[in-house]
Amino acid sequence: MKVTVKLFAALREEMGSREFEQDLAPGSTVQELLDWMLEEYPALRPYVRSLHFALNHKYVTRQTELHDGDEVAFLPPVGGG
Repeated sequence: MKVTVKLFAALREEMGSREFEQDLAPGSTVQELLDWMLEEYPALRPYVRSLHFALNHKYVTRQTELHDGDEVAFLPPVGGG
């Protein structure tokens, strides 16, 4: 199955892209996608603890199962005030 991954802020800077498509095994979860990303891009590790995840524009957990055609957004915390 194929999902679209959207990246924001520091994650986008670290990976050098705002979005990409990734092939995953059927039944993969957000966590499994994240694990793949960390293996390919170790520079993302400092952001992992504070990430939020959205699936098709709705917040989800790491255990959420992905489906073909889904859009997954990795959202780092936003600073400022």
